[in-house]
Amino acid sequence: MEEKYVIKALAALAQPNRLQIFRSLVVKGYEGLTPALLAEELGMPANTLSFHLKELMNADLISQERSGRNLIYRAQYDRMSAVLAFLTQNCCQGETCLSESATQCNC
Repeated sequence: MEEKYVIKALAALAQPNRLQIFRSLVVKGYEGLTPALLAEELGMPANTLSFHLKELMNADLISQERSGRNLIYRAQYDRMSAVLAFLTQNCCQGETCLSESATQCNC
């Protein structure tokens, strides 16, 4: 993954509302959520939500699909994984660095 795409993704997630939206979509899984359900779940006005969804789509972190009259938003797991892989590439100079519980880096 190119650095410019990682920067774009991280910049999009560096805003509290967008981070909440993205996390909600990750939790929901492949089923995704409609804007109405997202707005209700997050207590966010529709116009604010629309702006943030557009920004997350621009960063290619979420996808949009039409299902009948509804739009369904889903997290782009492959893109999320690519960003994480970029961030952890060559972690600890290639040495095994995760503890058995895989929660801390021993570097």
